[in-house]
Order: sequence, then structure tokens, then C-alpha cells
Amino acid sequence: MNHILIAEDEAPIANLLQTALSGAGYRCTWAQDGAHAADLLESQPFDLALLDIMLPQADGYELLEYCRTLDVPVIFLTAKGGLEDRVRGLRLGAEDYITKPFELMELLARVETVLRRCGKTGRIISLPPDIEIDTASHVVKRAGAPVALTAKEYDLLLLFAQNKNIALYRDRIYERVWGDAYMGDSRTVDLHIQRMRKKLGLENRLVAVYKVGYRLEV
Repeated sequence: MNHILIAEDEAPIANLLQTALSGAGYRCTWAQDGAHAADLLESQPFDLALLDIMLPQADGYELLEYCRTLDVPVIFLTAKGGLEDRVRGLRLGAEDYITKPFELMELLARVETVLRRCGKTGRIISLPPDIEIDTASHVVKRAGAPVALTAKEYDLLLLFAQNKNIALYRDRIYERVWGDAYMGDSRTVDLHIQRMRKKLGLENRLVAVYKVGYRLEV
């Protein structure tokens, strides 16, 4: 399980991040200021750091330098959205730069991308009680037995596994899995989800959300 440091001085945002990341299968530790974040980085290993720039005691740029010495990749998550700020953050060595406000689905996708690019992804994602997804081999097992999924069914399952307990809109599901603009026809999404959840026995956990889309309840 990947361990992510959240350095954020606003408690509501930190709580939102912890809920989303924990639901996607990550372990999270929160630091409310830069000094506490530095102490945590020194005392325990992290696979990724989400850093606000405007932190008390030590700012995000100072923490970035510390993270680089420890080989911890950094994503800046900040209200400083100017072009000069973005360029500075990336040139200093941040892997990505996300401005507030942000969408949780996009954040989770970027976290996954950075972890994969930096060689820090865990290859097994578990969905209790008995589903395992091997992201390296694209093999899905239920109760130890392989389940034959199509490429789109696999992509759908992985999307929901990385966004557990989050309601996903049909248009975003279509855009992420099919890589195209959603034209308002939900049949493609619905049919693929119906087949996938039947194969994996998820009928009671991958539920339809009225006028939204679907949510995987774990």
C-alpha cells in the first residue's frame, strides 16, 4: 500500500484528500505545517508527497528540496495558479502541479500517474472480500480464480477500484475509459458495467446513483 504525505494547513481540504485517497487504497498521513511535514519525512518512508506551497513554518518549496534528497516525488496542490508559479514548481523538481479548486477524480488519476512514472506503484489492488486486480499483468481474480474481462471491463473495474465510495458521473466514466467526449448516450457505459459487475458478483456493491452514474461501495 502506497504511503502518501499530505502537507496542508486547511483541515477541510486535508480531510477531503484523506477520505478520497484512503478510499482509493492509499495510506495517508497529514501534516498541518511545514515543520511537522519535515519531521514526518525524516521519521518514516513515503512514496509521494502532496504539498501546499503556502504552509506555515516551512513552505512547499523548502519541503520539495527535502523530498528530493529522500527520493520522494512531489505533487504541488495549491491555490497559487499563476503561470510563473507553475513553471517555478515544475522547474524545481515537482512531478505535477495542481491548482485549487480541483476535482477528486482528476487528482486520483494524477497521483496514480506520478506513482507509476516514479516506479512506486503497488501492483495488487484488493477489493474485499475476494477480488484482486494485478495492475502489472491485468489479471483479475475472484476467490483466487481468474475472471475473463474485456479491455473496457478491466478499465472500468480499475477506475472504480481507484475511486471507491465515490459517485462517478457517466460522462466522466466514458471520457476516462473510452477516451472520447461523452455524447449523452449512456447505453454503452451501462451495458459494459452490467456485464462487468455480473462477472465479478458486484451487483449489490456497484450501484447506480440516480441522475449521476455509479458508485462502488466498499
